[in-house]
Amino acid sequence: MTAAIQAENLVKIYSKSAKSAEKKALEGLSLTIPKGSMFALLGPNGAGKSTFINILAGLARKTSGRVVIDGLDIDADRIESKRRVGIVPQEINIDPFFTPREALEMHAGLYGVPEKKRRTDEILAALGLSDKANAYARSLSGGMRRRLMVAKALVHTPPILILDEPTAGVDVELRQQLWAYVRELNRGGTTVVLTTHYLEEAEELCDTVAIINKGALVALDSVPNLLAKVQHKTLVVQLTEPIAALPEVLLAEGFTLDAKGLKASLSYDPAVKPMDGILRVLSSAALPFRDMSIAAPSLEDVFLAVTKS
Repeated sequence: MTAAIQAENLVKIYSKSAKSAEKKALEGLSLTIPKGSMFALLGPNGAGKSTFINILAGLARKTSGRVVIDGLDIDADRIESKRRVGIVPQEINIDPFFTPREALEMHAGLYGVPEKKRRTDEILAALGLSDKANAYARSLSGGMRRRLMVAKALVHTPPILILDEPTAGVDVELRQQLWAYVRELNRGGTTVVLTTHYLEEAEELCDTVAIINKGALVALDSVPNLLAKVQHKTLVVQLTEPIAALPEVLLAEGFTLDAKGLKASLSYDPAVKPMDGILRVLSSAALPFRDMSIAAPSLEDVFLAVTKS
């Protein structure tokens, strides 16, 4: 497997200051991100995701360990390794007095992209910014500013694109447009690394997921394999009319009732509690219901299971 990014025993310690105690943000993190993958990097707030990204971007210096980006060691090839990555940070950082076209042209110049090789109009069109190409950035909506941040990260055609919470504050239509373009980039060979709190996005888009917690790797696998590790499913029964309490036979089985008295739910492990037995108990309760559904495990279930402390 060829690695786009490889971290080995990565440690980052923020030194003690007058306002804060010493903090270990990364504790021996070892992680390989395959070239050409759609890779999700997940974790609760404070897990170390941003620290890891800042090290890749050259904004933070690691305390110890080794990081290789597209075959280049970040210590031996600091400048060139940074050119291999396009990073879209959480914070929107744009000059309000530049137009999107001017911003992309300036950014391309900073990366040394010759004028004949610049893709300004192509990138603006791909991200739905063509009609705002000559408007001041301060006049753009929040979603368009977010897309401009993505555009800036692409001006030097990096083989690796890192998206740190890229859809925060972006409406549904713009989010779908952004993901369509990211998928297209990935199909063209770009490695995409995504951090997000929208776990359904990671589940839908990514082929591999890493979860870090308290600076350490706690899970790494394909989405199907991670979901297979969660054994439980959830049966939801929609009642025909509200009830004050469930029958004793359902309470004994483990059913719970929602606050409105209209939904009875049961979390169960199919290997331990087969469905035919559950249905017999439900039938014996003689509880009128109009529908039922079974919810399979989600990436959120995996996330909660491996990050709880």
